[in-house]
Amino acid sequence: MLETRRVSVERNRLRFSAAHMATFLGRCEPLHGHNYDVMVDIEGELTEDSWVWDFGDLKKSVKAIIDELDHKFILQRNSTVLEIDEGKTNWKIRYGDSGYVLPKSDVVALPIDNTTAERLAEWLVGRLVAHYEEAGVRSFRKITVGIEESPGQTGWYSVEVRK
Repeated sequence: MLETRRVSVERNRLRFSAAHMATFLGRCEPLHGHNYDVMVDIEGELTEDSWVWDFGDLKKSVKAIIDELDHKFILQRNSTVLEIDEGKTNWKIRYGDSGYVLPKSDVVALPIDNTTAERLAEWLVGRLVAHYEEAGVRSFRKITVGIEESPGQTGWYSVEVRK
């Protein structure tokens, strides 16, 4: 019988504030921001020490990644709707007759097609998987991340790392 245990960390210090403008049905939302809350759920086998993983280490790993987004504009670098030009010191973003020029220091350009909560959750899962694989961690089977834009509105992404 395959047994699985699960640990979760959420909210409290797992928060970031960021601006974005998601696209929907070929249109672009106005520039706005959220105070995002992050939830991470990891399933796997117990280690030799009877842990799925240490809560403190998990929170530290997640916090280090989301701190990269805190107080930044999140740019959907692979957008099919926005026109995006990377300059030496700034990003130029256009949609129709509107446009923005933002200093690079205020922007995090992510390799995603949209800055929805679902895509941000997927990006974070990818970063966590890469981090733990690089560290040689093999006890995880599944990682799920939720990104809450506002209370009651959360986008989720899960991936099975190993079966």
